[in-house]
Parts: sequence; C-alpha cells; structure tokens
Amino acid sequence: MSITAAAAPTRGPMTLRDWAQLLLLGAIWGGSFFFARIAVSEIHPLALVLFRVAIAAIALQLYLAVRGPSFRLALPHAGLFFLLALTNNVVPFSLIFAGQTQLGAGVASVLNATTPFWTLILANALTTDEKLSWNKLAGIALGVAGTAVMIGPGLLAGLGGPVWAKFALIGASLSYAVALMIARRFKGVPSPVVATGQLTASTIIMIPVVLIAYGPAGLFSVSPPVWAAVLGLALLSTAFAYILYFNLVVSAGATNASLVTLVVPVSAVLLGFLFLGERLAMFEIGGMTLIGLGLVTIDGRLFGKW
Repeated sequence: MSITAAAAPTRGPMTLRDWAQLLLLGAIWGGSFFFARIAVSEIHPLALVLFRVAIAAIALQLYLAVRGPSFRLALPHAGLFFLLALTNNVVPFSLIFAGQTQLGAGVASVLNATTPFWTLILANALTTDEKLSWNKLAGIALGVAGTAVMIGPGLLAGLGGPVWAKFALIGASLSYAVALMIARRFKGVPSPVVATGQLTASTIIMIPVVLIAYGPAGLFSVSPPVWAAVLGLALLSTAFAYILYFNLVVSAGATNASLVTLVVPVSAVLLGFLFLGERLAMFEIGGMTLIGLGLVTIDGRLFGKW
C-alpha cells in the first residue's frame, strides 16, 4: 500500500495551538526516559514494552467506552493498525529499552533526537505536502546539536557504551520516522481511536512474544516503586501522550510532529530543575538556546520577516 498522500499544497507554519501541543507532549515524554530507566532495573525490556502498551490500551478502551467515539471506527483499518503498532511501539520501545540497559538517558535522548532528520528524508520522498527545505534541515541540525550540548558531561560519560546499544537507539528513531508516514493514512479517524487501535494491536503482538521469551513465572514480581514507574510510563507517557501525538500529526504534519524529540530532553532537564531542585548549568542553558533557535528556524516565520 502506498503511503504517499494525495497532492496537496505545502504545509504552512505551525499554529500556536500546534506549538502548545508539541511543548506539552515534549514535557510528558520528557518523563518517559526517567520512568523507563527505573523500570528496566527489575523488568526485562520486552516485558516492559508489554506492560506499557497493555495498561495504556486498557485505559484508552475504558475511555472510549465512557466518552466515545466508538472503537468500531478502528476495525476497517485493522491491518494498518498492526503495521503502525510494529513501527511506533513494538520495535522502537524494544530497541530503546534494550539500549537503555547499557546507555544513560542522556545519550538515549540525543540519539532519539535524530528522529526529525529521518522523518524529513522520508517525508520528502513519500509525500507531496512535506517537502525538504533548507530551513527545516538547518533547524533540525541546530536542534540535534543543542541536544548534544545540553546533555554535556552526561553525554561524554555515556559515550563508552556498546555500539549495538547506540545502533538500537538510532534504529528506534528510524522506526518512529516510518510510523509517522503510516500515521498520515488515518485521515478522518479520531485521535483517541488511532491511539487505542495502535496500543491494542501492540498488546496483541507483545503477549505471545513475552510468553515465549520469558514465560509467565515471575512476570509480575516487581517492587511497588517500579510498578509506580510503569503506571506513569503507561498512563501519562503513553495513553494520554499518544492522543496528543496523533492530534499533532493531523494538524501539523509528520515532520513537525517529529520535532517533539527535540523538546523531550529540554523538558526532562527543566522538570529536574523545577521539581527536584537540580541546578541548571551554563551548558544546559546554551543547549536549550540552540534547540529553541532550531525550532524557530524550522517555523520560518521570524526569519521570513527579515
């Protein structure tokens, strides 16, 4: 099935509502690396993927049952949902959690921040309304550089990790880029239905995978703090976050939605500053400035006035 959209005019700049959703999503996903780092200390990566998608799918199924719309809207797209589940959940979550067993959150977030680059390349090749532009390339380069600068010493300390773990994170970014192209196909399907369909399909895929890999014994033998991290990961950073994510794909496009991976490291550092009493170093402020400049460059409106 072709994932190239019908001919359409090139998308204009993101609206203020789009930017608000992007920043909120980045703030929410900023906590996902923290939750995952806690959870992988006691839970196998594949089992954590299952817990994350299954709990989120149950929560969203209950949400649709109470608030609507009907999940039956997803049934005609069942095959596409399984493809989206593989590329947006099963493969990238597995690769990220496996990589995080060897890499710190800083390195993981920098490698994850390459997602807009891969998305831009795929969107240029496969779509008619999200073509390559110099301001997007320059903005993404500034954003990735800013992420690296912001992580600073934490990045340098983690560079000694195994090569396979780094390739796992890059593979996850590529998978996310492919998923964004697939997500464009769900035009007219409400975002809560897309999120629920994707996570339900992911759960169906992961149940036999985990049972074959680990078996049922000891699967739920986890400490209360780790269960709390799993719930935060599933309910906040997955169920609610994916509703925002698919809203953003529809309103702002795949390339713009992928920019959230540049915001995630910023939100993680700011959350630590605001709620954990962590101090902001100059290199972190400098990195955030570069990321902000990159986002402004991608938006294009400010430079268009000069």
